[in-house]
Amino acid sequence: MMQFLHTLDGLLEHIKSVERETIELTQQAQLQVVRFIEKQGLLLDDETLEVMQYQDIIAQQLGATIEAIESAQKHLQYFTRAFSEDDSLAAENLEKMHGKLTSALDRAREKHSAFGGKIQHQDDDGIEFF
Repeated sequence: MMQFLHTLDGLLEHIKSVERETIELTQQAQLQVVRFIEKQGLLLDDETLEVMQYQDIIAQQLGATIEAIESAQKHLQYFTRAFSEDDSLAAENLEKMHGKLTSALDRAREKHSAFGGKIQHQDDDGIEFF
């Protein structure tokens, strides 16, 4: 069981790395677009501004999933350190870890909803930020 948890932790670490790279690329892309707009002296309409805000939402969403992954990893690492010698004790405490990971999932889902603004409601007036 512990080997499975170590593999899962490695997979989560890889996902976080890819998400961090994606956040960085998104930010670089947005910066290049802003530089081009300034260089050309362009004026942006509301629709274009909204599209640019989507890139910020992407970075926020990825950041929220990184937080959820880190929370899950914290619990997994504690679990594997504490119970690596005793499989029966590990099995008993797996249920506790399940509850903590479920809470982390719920928080991640709440952040997803909050960061989305009005992005999924086409008939609204645009994106709302806090």
